Amino acid sequence: MSLETALSPWRPQLLSVLRIMSGLLILQHGTAKLLKFPVVPSMANLSLSSMGGIAGIFELVGGILLVIGLFTRPAAFVLSGMTAVAYFTAHAGRSFFPILNVGELAVLYCFVFL
Repeated sequence: MSLETALSPWRPQLLSVLRIMSGLLILQHGTAKLLKFPVVPSMANLSLSSMGGIAGIFELVGGILLVIGLFTRPAAFVLSGMTAVAYFTAHAGRSFFPILNVGELAVLYCFVFL
């Protein structure tokens, strides 16, 4: 019996766990930027009209939608694009390698949401 065969009955539950946890993690970015909870010093003086503020709106709304399971495909697609933009605007210019430009999380979010 292969691992794929053994886990096949659990596929819907495992995909739900991935969706909910990804939603909670991206939601955390949105609440830190917009609601100032938890307090992150680098996000303390973020303007709502800045790229980070707009990303915070996407993260807050998209994270909530993913967690509750409403409009998950469009929300995940938009969040995938948002994290790709975040990677290329904030990280890619530092180095080609994500481990050196501290962009691993943005890349991972991009492909999980896609």
